[in-house]
Amino acid sequence: MKNCLLLVMLFIMHITVYAQLSARDILKQKTEKDLQTIMATSPSLSGLMAVDLSSGESIGINENIIFTQASAIKIPILMEVYKQAHEKKFALSDIRQLLPSNTVAGSGILNVMVDPVNLSIRNLCVLMIGLSDNSATNTLIELVGMKNVTNTMQSLGFSNTRLQRKMIDQPASLRNEENLSTPAEAVRIMKLLHEGKFIDKATSEEILSILKNNPISNSKIANGLPANIKLAFKPGGMGGVSTEWAIVYLSNRPYAIAIMENYKTSATPSNIISALSKRVFDYFSMMKATKYGVIIEN
Repeated sequence: MKNCLLLVMLFIMHITVYAQLSARDILKQKTEKDLQTIMATSPSLSGLMAVDLSSGESIGINENIIFTQASAIKIPILMEVYKQAHEKKFALSDIRQLLPSNTVAGSGILNVMVDPVNLSIRNLCVLMIGLSDNSATNTLIELVGMKNVTNTMQSLGFSNTRLQRKMIDQPASLRNEENLSTPAEAVRIMKLLHEGKFIDKATSEEILSILKNNPISNSKIANGLPANIKLAFKPGGMGGVSTEWAIVYLSNRPYAIAIMENYKTSATPSNIISALSKRVFDYFSMMKATKYGVIIEN
């Protein structure tokens, strides 16, 4: 009898708490449950963080797990280049020669150039992001110093965002010297740029302009969005790993999002990032509605 009474009381308490939730609280709970369901379809590990850049509302699942970043780490490298240029250590128009020691395979085009390559630092940045050129990236890492990238991230409060090796360095990977971050820190980095608070507004905007010119066909996050939505983003991928950092320019309600996967195998569905992206977009689109759920297009 006592057990039955306890169950009834617990049920009443549950109903009472549920009744006190607002409609938006319930929608957020539903969204989080849907995101977890999508992640559960994969045997791999996924993490996600998204922040509404207007309201500050956030959604996170495994957001503090440290993931290998692959080419998404090129955003902190880009930031360090602009930081040192601002400090007058060099000019973005200065010319750098591509050295054989920095020429590696993988994504990009510089590794197949036959004649000597001499490019401005700014153009190396564009190649590093737009074509994810690994040789351009290694040239820039040598220019600014690997430790300086990590130190700058640490100084900004991003203690888990670390550059520990050049691109396509398998021996370093075998030593677990990976380039790392978390979904939470990646989103905070993108938010910093969006708010114009990295160095200054002009610098932040120039960095974002490079990220906005990334070919949209490279984005798994974009695959979950309507075709007219613009992004500033950088994806990354390597054996067992997929990552992407982005700002999604939802009309009047932009948001920053980072989605990461590791331990991927042949059993891992290929659409996890896109499916998660779509569900987050649907939620933030609903948050443009009025208090009672009326969506007014603008």
